[in-house]
Amino acid sequence: MLNIVLVEPEIANNTGNIGRLCVGTHSRLHLIHPFGFVINDKNLKRSGLDYWVHLDVTEYQDVASWKASIPDLSRVFLMSSHAKKSYFEIDFQDGDWLVFGKESKGLSEAVLNQFENHLTIPMSPLIRSFNIANSVAFVIGEANRQISLKI
Repeated sequence: MLNIVLVEPEIANNTGNIGRLCVGTHSRLHLIHPFGFVINDKNLKRSGLDYWVHLDVTEYQDVASWKASIPDLSRVFLMSSHAKKSYFEIDFQDGDWLVFGKESKGLSEAVLNQFENHLTIPMSPLIRSFNIANSVAFVIGEANRQISLKI
């Protein structure tokens, strides 16, 4: 089971879509406060539909409390458009932590500096970034593809 981490998510619809993706891929969702919405927001529920009740989700008050729950920091992968290494270059394993930043700014330097594994999603230079829900889907898809080949 993969662990999907959203650090300070800002948009309820994106978080709802990612929650639905996590249910569909048997992944856990970890949400780190503060949020740009209330967790019972109608847009979150609309995006997550009736799947939200099946979601394995944990909330943390800050990055430090989330980080304390991680058994192996070497299996934490932070997504950043500034990273040099592509997510295609990683050998993903069951239980890995895939970390995504807030929609407006991505992950802060303070968070990036706490972990060594930074990955990017290759994209055209015509765009600054992908939508976060799409980014999560890309990386979950590749990680699950690799993990399924090992079974």
